[in-house]
Parts: sequence; C-alpha cells; structure tokens
Amino acid sequence: MRLIIWLGNPGKNYENTRHNVGFFMIDLLREHFHFPEWSESKHKWLISEWIFQGEKIILLKPNTYMNLSWEAAISLLSFYKIPSESNLLVISDDIDMEFGKIRFRLKGSHGGQNGLRDIIGKLGHDVFARIKIWIGRDPRYNVSDWVLSRFQDEEWKILKTESFQDIAQKIENWISEKK
Repeated sequence: MRLIIWLGNPGKNYENTRHNVGFFMIDLLREHFHFPEWSESKHKWLISEWIFQGEKIILLKPNTYMNLSWEAAISLLSFYKIPSESNLLVISDDIDMEFGKIRFRLKGSHGGQNGLRDIIGKLGHDVFARIKIWIGRDPRYNVSDWVLSRFQDEEWKILKTESFQDIAQKIENWISEKK
C-alpha cells in the first residue's frame, strides 16, 4: 500500500496559486489514472483509493493549511500501518529552480518548504520519497506574495503538459520500482 500526499492550502483564496500547484496536479493525476472521485473523510482530508499494478494507492489531499499537512499524513500512515520510509510520496512546490521543472528524490531535506519541514519533524526522519514542482521566483516579489500569486496562461500550459507528464511518469516509476 502506498500513500501519495500533495501539499497545498484549502479554500477559494488559495485556488490556482503557485503554492497550491500540488492540489492542481493531484486533481490531474486522479483523472489521468482513473481514480474514483474524492471522498470526504470525517477527518481533515479528501481521499481517493485505487489499485495500480496490483497495489493499493491512496491519494491524500489535506484540508488543512500547508504547515498542518502532517496531521493527515501521520494519521493515515498510522491507521493503515504504512511504512513511511518506502511507501510515502509527498509532492510540494519549490521556488528555487526554473519554473515547471520536476525533481524526484527518495530522501532529503525540506529545502525551506514548510509543509515538508513539518512532515519531516513529525516523522523524525527525512527518508521518504518526494517530488518538488518548481514554481519559479520573481525577485520583484517577496516570497509570500509570490507563492500566493496566480499562474499566467503560458505557465498553466507548461504545467498541464510537460510538468504533469513528468510527474505522472515519476509516480509510475516509483510504484513499479518498489515492488
């Protein structure tokens, strides 16, 4: 069993912002792989479960703010007894590289991303897979204003095609290689 959690912020104010690129990507992924519709839980998240290559995959979309995403992650890891070291994949935004690029790692630091920082802190280790989606950086903005800004049309096109295809392939590889 695998858990894939996408970091973002809930609510209309954060829809389509750079910081919520993970939520946008998880919705595309759910459709691409034909996961069922989101189910609301009595907890603070949306969930969709699917069998891929004979393995149960759980998509998790927290309904908490980015810095509290660990609550949903830790709860599901514990409930399903999923070992985070091999079966957890966290997907988040990152501002420190070229826009639209994707990086996959099996372990590593939070790189300044607060949602990742909190998950690492609660797990007590950084040995879990992660995908970072680079949302770029504009030096004319302070960081908090930039991550809460909206994408331009050309950026959406890149995200929906190149970036998404790269993410989908990396997730398929991660699932396949861990069997």
